[in-house]
Amino acid sequence: MKLCKGAVLALAVSYGLIYCHTNKSKFMLEQKGDSLTLIHITNPTNYILLPIEEAAEESRVRLDIGDAADTDMDIRLAQTKVDYWVPFVLPADAKTVTVRVQKSLGDALCWKEMKLSDTFDPSHTDKFRPVYHHAPLYGWMNNANGLVYEDEEYHLYYQYNPYGSKWGNMHWGHSISKDLMHWEHLAPAIVRDTLGHIFAGSSIVDQENVAGYGTGTILAFYTSASDKNGQIQCLAYSNDNGRTFTKYDKNPILRSSDRRKDFRDPKVFWYAPGNKWIMIVAADKEMRFYDSEDLKDWNYMSSFGEGYGVQPCQFECPDMVELPVDGDTEHKKWALIVNVNPGCYFGGSATQYFIGDFDGTRFICDSKPDVTKWLDWGKDHYATVSFSNMGRRVIVVPWMSNWQYCNNVPTKPFRGVNALPRELGLYTQSGDIYLSAAPVAEVKNLRKETKEIPAFTVANDYHIESLLPDNEGAYELSLDITAEKAEIIGFSLFNDKGEKVDIYFNLPERKLVMDRTKSGIVDFGKNSVTHEIEVHDRRKTTSINYIDDFALATWAPVRKENKYRLDIFVDKCSVEIFLNEGKIAMSNLVFPTEPYNRMCFYSKGGTFKVDTFKVHRLSL
Repeated sequence: MKLCKGAVLALAVSYGLIYCHTNKSKFMLEQKGDSLTLIHITNPTNYILLPIEEAAEESRVRLDIGDAADTDMDIRLAQTKVDYWVPFVLPADAKTVTVRVQKSLGDALCWKEMKLSDTFDPSHTDKFRPVYHHAPLYGWMNNANGLVYEDEEYHLYYQYNPYGSKWGNMHWGHSISKDLMHWEHLAPAIVRDTLGHIFAGSSIVDQENVAGYGTGTILAFYTSASDKNGQIQCLAYSNDNGRTFTKYDKNPILRSSDRRKDFRDPKVFWYAPGNKWIMIVAADKEMRFYDSEDLKDWNYMSSFGEGYGVQPCQFECPDMVELPVDGDTEHKKWALIVNVNPGCYFGGSATQYFIGDFDGTRFICDSKPDVTKWLDWGKDHYATVSFSNMGRRVIVVPWMSNWQYCNNVPTKPFRGVNALPRELGLYTQSGDIYLSAAPVAEVKNLRKETKEIPAFTVANDYHIESLLPDNEGAYELSLDITAEKAEIIGFSLFNDKGEKVDIYFNLPERKLVMDRTKSGIVDFGKNSVTHEIEVHDRRKTTSINYIDDFALATWAPVRKENKYRLDIFVDKCSVEIFLNEGKIAMSNLVFPTEPYNRMCFYSKGGTFKVDTFKVHRLSL
């Protein structure tokens, strides 16, 4: 389809002016007062491509078909420059269409740069777009939600803004996979509506037709959020294997009984001993448990969380799974996953969990309230939730970012990446029970080439000048290390520009550390702090200090052992460490200006031995 270039336009009051046309399609702009512009489109194409400027203020844009369900979208239309374009879908079966733009934009650049098109090419060459991690084709992504496995497909829904790469206009984006690695991007499954943004939630397969929409229907439970309605829990159903959803006509199915402002992210699962469905909803600093027999009427049972673990502003995105301890199916425990923001050990958002028992009514935690257990020790691991309908496997997908700087990471026109899918397990250590999170076995299928390096001993420094030929920045490192007498066991991943990620064991302090302070682009995570001070003439002035939320090192507590197994996954914008089959996980974003392709091992206080070392090139 030939795109229209547009022409200079002088807006006129109360009458239309032809602005852009193709062979059959055209649009006119009609200015209505100071803050409303109507775009009249004749013989509409599939899209009108809207120019976006990320620094611009939001305009309200609505497809106006005269329906009560017409909903404004908040879109940063370009005023002085165009960062990229996004597609605004038009009804192809209509002869004429009207799009409303509410905002005083005057002679903004957007009017000159709008385009009509039957196609939209989301491909781009952003150097940080991951090779083998899931990310949206374009637009903003945060929490994974609604994860469900059905008919040999993994459905990954996620918080999605299709109209820009900053947070807003929450939809449920949708991708599907047969193997958890190769993802096909589909149209958004649930879109923002007059009840509000479509916040996070969960999905199940209604195998017994409990809700009455058909056997095998996928049901989605989500939070609608708006200033008018607050945060309310809603239901939608799909009869086409999760591609499209119809919203329940009697939504909402649940409101907060005490009018909590933060009341969201419903997790629904089947509790077989009680022959009933359970819903967990995050409510401020606690999780509330409800039960139901028909999936529409929900009854409050109990709450858990107040005073337990890290107490941030808000608990979010709950999940709860039952797992065997150390593989013993006769000894099982429940793990309650609680995502917190802020509260991360290193600042911002993170995932904590609690181990205990659940009797169908209430969760009883094994630990004392002041005990905190982290599922991941990196800075970029949040909103971890599991796939439903999976049988014995418990597979989770985290969002790999942090609310402190997620809107500012140096990528566009996409923002947001999922960490590798991980399989959870329970293990005992020092008389306590912990969650392990190991990369799913399916990731091994991405290994296209393996370079094996003979065993070596590190006394001071040991250099590897090239990890892989033609390294595109997507690989896995597998190492078995014998500590011997070393106090510091470390290595740096770096490139020819000197950008590096430093990973090391500090055994006297029993820490595993990942330092990204010199990893590449790091200065987007600075938050300014204002202090008032008195100077010599008694006048007050303002001093600006900067707290850097991104350029830091994260660390995890480790046991002092003789041998360590490390699996490290590097992609174009991330490094993920898994120690001893996922007993420790650490996920961090990085933004090197060229791939890390060199490595330097180093030791302090003694020697250590690298018994096995393999470099796997990873590719889809």
